[in-house]
Amino acid sequence: MPYVVVMSVSVIMYKRLGISNTDIALYTSWLYLPWVIKPFWSPFVDILKTKRSWIIAMQLLIGAGLAGVALTLPASGFFKLSLAFLWLLAFSSATHDIAADGFYMLGLSGHEQTWFVGIRSTFYRLAMIAGQGLLIMLAGLMETTMQGAGAGEIIKTGSAVEPGTALAWAITFYILAGLFIAFFAWHRSVLPRPDTDVPTLHETFADIIRDFLQTFAAFFRKPKIGLIIAFLLLFRFSEAQLAKLAPPFLLDSPDVGGLALSTGQVGFAYGTVGVIMLTLGGILGGFLAARHGLKHWLIWMVLAINLPNVAYIFLSSAQPANLLIINLAVGVEQFGYGFGFAAYMLYMLYVSNGAHQTAHYAICTGFMALGMMIPGMFSGWLQEWIGYQYFFIWVLIATAPSFIVTLLIPLDKKFGLKG
Repeated sequence: MPYVVVMSVSVIMYKRLGISNTDIALYTSWLYLPWVIKPFWSPFVDILKTKRSWIIAMQLLIGAGLAGVALTLPASGFFKLSLAFLWLLAFSSATHDIAADGFYMLGLSGHEQTWFVGIRSTFYRLAMIAGQGLLIMLAGLMETTMQGAGAGEIIKTGSAVEPGTALAWAITFYILAGLFIAFFAWHRSVLPRPDTDVPTLHETFADIIRDFLQTFAAFFRKPKIGLIIAFLLLFRFSEAQLAKLAPPFLLDSPDVGGLALSTGQVGFAYGTVGVIMLTLGGILGGFLAARHGLKHWLIWMVLAINLPNVAYIFLSSAQPANLLIINLAVGVEQFGYGFGFAAYMLYMLYVSNGAHQTAHYAICTGFMALGMMIPGMFSGWLQEWIGYQYFFIWVLIATAPSFIVTLLIPLDKKFGLKG
C-alpha cells in the first residue's frame, strides 16, 4: 500500500493540486530511488535483527511519513514539503519490502513460491484496489463535499486549485496514517515467528562489511549476469512510461487530449476495475507457470504485457465519453499486464535462488525500480511535447526492448515445475 501511495496516488494527488505533467513525472519518478538503492542496505536487513522486527518497525515509520504528508498539504510550498515526507515513506516502504520478501522466501520451496506467486500477487492487488481505487474515490468524494472550504493558502502552479481539494487530500492521508499505526499494533501481536527468521551474528563490524561485499559479489558472478540485468532494466521500459501518464490522461480535459474523468471515476476505472482484471491476469499467470513451467509461457507473457497498450491509443484517438468503454479498455490492458508481470516476478525468484536469496531478490527489485525510474522521468516531458495520442503510439513502439531481452535471457525450462 505505501508503494501504491508513493508511486500512483501521489501522481493523481499532484495532478488535482495543479502540478504539471512534466513535474509530476520527473519528481515522482525520483521517488523510485529508495527501491533502486535498497540492495545497498538489504544485507543489513539480513544480518541485523529478524525480518519480523524490521517489518513492524517500518510500519510505524510509514505511519509517521503519511501523517507528515497530510500535515504539509494545506501549507504554502506544499509540493516540496510533501515530497520530503514521501521520500521518508519511500525509504521506509523499500526497507519493509526487503524484510517482507525475505519472510516469503524463508518458508517456501521453489515450487511453492511459484504456485503461490499468484496468491501473493492477489494481496498486493488488494492493496492497490484500496489505494488506487477506494482511497482515490474517498478523496474524490471529499473533494466534492469540501469545495469552497478553507484550507489555508497553497502555491498556485498554473491552474486554479480549490483550497478544499488540499483539505480533502490531507484528510485522506491522515486516515492512511491511522491505518498504518493500527497495522503496527496488530502485527506486533500476531505476526508469525518462523524458526528460520534469525539474524546472522557477527563479532566485528569488519565481518558485516565482508559479508556485505560477498553478497553483492555473489550476485554479479551469476552466469550471464549481463543479460539478466538487461532483462530487469528493459522488460518494463514501455510500462514505466505508460504508468506515469495514464492517470493524468484520464483526468486531463479533452482540449489537451484527456478524458476529463473526475477523481472518483479514475479511482473506479484504474484502481478498481483495472486492478481486479490485473489480479485475475496475475493469478492465471502464476498457475499456468506452475503447471507448465515459466519457459513454456514466457513469450506469451511478454506479448500479454505489451500488446494491450494499444487500448490507450484507442482511448486517446477516440476520446470516448462512455465510462463503460473506458473501463473496458483499462481492464483489458491491466489483465494483460497482470498476466505478463507474473513472468517478471518469477524470473526474479529464479535469479535469486541459492545463498543470500533475500538480498539477491532485493538487488533484482532494485534493478526493476531503476528500469521504472529512468523512463518515467522523461515521460511527462515527452507527453507534453508530442501530446497524448502520439505519446501512446510511442509507448507501443517502446515495447521492442522487452521482446529482445526476453528472447536472450538464460532460463531453466524446468523452473517452476513441481519436483
